[in-house]
Amino acid sequence: MLNYQAKIPYKSIVIHCLLCLSFLFAAPSLILAKGSQVLGMHILHPAEIDEVRRIYEDEEWRFVTVPLTLNDLEKRSEWQKFFNRAYELKLIPLVRLTTRFDPAIDAWVIPSRKDIIDLTRFLSSLDWRQDEKFVIVFNEVNHAKEWGGKLDSLLYASILNFTTDWLHSEGRNYKVLPAAMDLAANNSTDTREAFAYLESMYQFQPEVFQKIDYWNSHSYPNPDFAASPKRTGQNSLRGFTYELNWLKNKTGRELEVFITETGWASSYLTNYYLSDYYLYAMQHIWSHEKVRAVTPFIMKGSPGPFASFSFFDAASNPTIHLFALQKALKAFDATRI
Repeated sequence: MLNYQAKIPYKSIVIHCLLCLSFLFAAPSLILAKGSQVLGMHILHPAEIDEVRRIYEDEEWRFVTVPLTLNDLEKRSEWQKFFNRAYELKLIPLVRLTTRFDPAIDAWVIPSRKDIIDLTRFLSSLDWRQDEKFVIVFNEVNHAKEWGGKLDSLLYASILNFTTDWLHSEGRNYKVLPAAMDLAANNSTDTREAFAYLESMYQFQPEVFQKIDYWNSHSYPNPDFAASPKRTGQNSLRGFTYELNWLKNKTGRELEVFITETGWASSYLTNYYLSDYYLYAMQHIWSHEKVRAVTPFIMKGSPGPFASFSFFDAASNPTIHLFALQKALKAFDATRI
């Protein structure tokens, strides 16, 4: 601690204090501290909850994204165990509503109102062990495969509006997030550009954007899930900022955002840089004041099409993603000392 002497002129003391304050507010350790704390994980099954703490061994409360399907409605005890264990592990669930995959149409079926009510009743029958209960209303609906094989923004807007009203009417403090868009999708027979989709929703049912509680984003490092985090554009890690700006321009609302999917595909293009990529993202992107949580996709996607994104392989052994993230976390923590 500095020990000032009375003989130092008052003006010098003031100048020194101002310089100290400017350094304090510019210090990376303070500005960037949020980048690590917002990190959580995206899992595929509630039984995977314990392994999240193999990634984060600290005592921070962290978020975990998990899908709830219509098939899960017969698994009440399993899901109550999940919520109990999540609370014990200081993990906050982000539950994403999902229907069933129909091989006949090669797509997830469109939910009916009865499906929404059944999913809500199931969630309300469980003890979440927390006040705010976060629910995501389906997934990447600007892909036909995620919405009954169709691109129907008007129907999704109606379903989102109904689901939001129903969840809010439960009196359980549900916090509603819309389906995240694929920000890299183009206009084709099977996909629709994200902001074209959102604009169509807004023109049809603008009030739904006043009802949701938080924004939901899938801000991936595209193209090819391999781009540098320094890249800008709506299909970059900074994609969520484009969405928040769109929302503010349309509604005047400045919502917090949950980035419930993001991450690099492991390949010869990315493996060498992964740790640096994670560190940069924590320091300069995920530290954004509106980012509430980041749940990288995915903890265990092996074997299968998501193996290159996985933090654990099929035998539950750590992958290069886990080593890179943990190295980045240590480097990040070192900047806070």
